[in-house]
Formats: sequence, C-alpha cells, structure tokens
Amino acid sequence: MITIPSKAKGLIFDLDGTIANTMPNHFKAWRHAVEPYGIDFNEELFLSLTGMPKAATINKLNTLFGTEMDPIVVGVNKDNYFKTLVGFTEKIEVVTNIIEQYHTKLPMAIGTGSTFKGATKTLEVIQMSQYFDIIITADDIENCKPHPETFLKCAELMQVNPTECVVFEDGILGMEAAKTAGMMVIDINEHFKTEFVK
Repeated sequence: MITIPSKAKGLIFDLDGTIANTMPNHFKAWRHAVEPYGIDFNEELFLSLTGMPKAATINKLNTLFGTEMDPIVVGVNKDNYFKTLVGFTEKIEVVTNIIEQYHTKLPMAIGTGSTFKGATKTLEVIQMSQYFDIIITADDIENCKPHPETFLKCAELMQVNPTECVVFEDGILGMEAAKTAGMMVIDINEHFKTEFVK
C-alpha cells in the first residue's frame, strides 16, 4: 500500500516500469538490438540506464563498450522489436490505483524518457490515457534524467511548487532527477518487483 505524503499538492509519474509494466519488453528489445554488436545487455546494465532516451542510451553504450553503433539504426531496430511486444503490456495496479483514487483531487502529470508517440501508445494499451492532460516526454526537453528538467516542467504545467510534488519512479536516474528538483520520491521498487526474462 502506497501512502501519499500529506503535504503533497501534485503527483508526477514516470511511465515505463512505474505505471506500465513495459520494462521486461524494453529489456528484451534492447538485448535484441545490441546483440549483433557483441554487447551483453544484462539486467544490471539495463537498470543503470533506465530513464535515458534511446540516443543517449546508445551513445552511453558506445562509450562503455568502445562500439560505434549508429543511434538511428539501432534505435529503429529496438523500436521495431518493442512494437511486437507492446500489446502484451499490463498496468502496475499498485500505482494505477493511486492514479484512479487521486484523479480530479490532485493535479497529475507524466514525466517520461519515452517519446510522445511511445508514451501515448503505452497509455492507450493499458487504458490510462484519460487520466493525464500533462505528459512531458523526451520530445519536450533538452536534458534527460538524471537532470531534473522533465519533472520541473511537469510541476510548472501543474502550477505546483516542486517541493510539494511527489514523483513515482522505478529508475535510479529518475529518482536522482526528482531529488535534485527538490521533490518527494516514492520508489516503486519497494511496492512492485519487475521480473526480467531473457
């Protein structure tokens, strides 16, 4: 059971791995996309990169492994494989219950490293689109998580002071971004365990 802090005046949700259980699908898609380059994309590596946009992830992998992957080519391969799995996405009910409970009671926003197209498709699949008017994605920012820009934009659009916002996150980079923004953080990993299957 998740308890919302009493001083909360706005709720911000990461999407992948927080509202939607897409992380196993992203993990499989990344493994598929980088395997031809000899990269062992294991669970630990995946979790350390969670929250980064595709191009930033591929550039980071190039730095880590000395590869020269083309962010566009690898990104398209990853997306195409992920699309074959998206229909199987399920919502994370411990979080979606909160969204349903606080809908119209507190302003809410999504702050995700996904593209707008990807985020809206995911929300559509899990039937949660109707709860969010404010969706900040990788298309809306210049600095990705762990930079706080994503969440600060959410707070600005909700017209809520950052210190009175609660961020729901599963990713290390996202939690760091929320703390840097001066926001309260709820670690979804304490309430939901993602199962990764290779």
